[in-house]
Amino acid sequence: MNTYEQQISEELNKWKSKMQTRSSILNRISKKAQTKINSYIPEKAHEVITDSIKNMVKVTLAGSDWTTKEKPVEGMSLEEKEKQVKEAVVRYRKTALWEGAGTGAAGLLVGLADFPLLLGIKMKFLFEAGSLYGFNVKSYEERLFILHIFQLAFSSDERKKETFSIIENWDAHKDTLKEVDWRVFQQEYRDYIDFVKMLQLVPGIGAFVGAYANYNLLDHLGETAMNCYRMRVLR
Repeated sequence: MNTYEQQISEELNKWKSKMQTRSSILNRISKKAQTKINSYIPEKAHEVITDSIKNMVKVTLAGSDWTTKEKPVEGMSLEEKEKQVKEAVVRYRKTALWEGAGTGAAGLLVGLADFPLLLGIKMKFLFEAGSLYGFNVKSYEERLFILHIFQLAFSSDERKKETFSIIENWDAHKDTLKEVDWRVFQQEYRDYIDFVKMLQLVPGIGAFVGAYANYNLLDHLGETAMNCYRMRVLR
C-alpha cells in the first residue's frame, strides 16, 4: 500500500466509524418534526416527488441511454482516479447549485421540477464516479451498487446501518440482491430531503434554500460515493 492509499485508508476508517454512529438528538427531534410538517404538505407535491423517484429508479435499473455512455477508466493510479472524481464532485455540485437556485426562484410550479432534475444530476454523477473508479456501470450489478450508494447517502439511521453492511460486504451480498425495495427507497429519500426541499417552494427564500440545499446534498453524495468505492478497491 503506497502513501496515498495509506492516507485514504485512514480517511475511510474515520468515515466507517461515522456511518455506524447514531445521529444526534437534535437530528432525531428534527426527524419527528419533519414527519409532522410533512403531514400538512399538499398531497400533489408529495406525488410529484414520489413519481420522479420511482421513475428514475426504473430508468436506472433498466439502463437508459444516459446511464450507459460511461466506460470503465483503466490505466490510472487510484490517486489519479480520485483526482478526477473530486473534479466531478465540484462540477456536479455547481450544476446542482445553479439548478436549485433557478427553480427555487421561479415559484411553486417550477420549483416542483427541481426534484426530478436534482435526482438526475445525482444519478449521472454516480455513474461517472463508478466509471472513474474502473467499474462497468453498464452491468446490472453495478447499477444496483449505485442505488445502494444513493440509499446509504439519503436514509435514516436504521436503514443506513443496514445498507452500509451490504456495501461493506458487497461480494457476499451482490448475488442475492435482485432488486431494491422500491417503496423503502423512495420513502427514505423523501424523508431525508422533504423538509429542506419544501422550504425551497416558499416565496422569497426559495432561491437561497435551493442553492444551499443542492450544493450540500451533492457534496454529501460525493463523500459517500468515494468511500463506498474505496471499500472495494482497497480490499
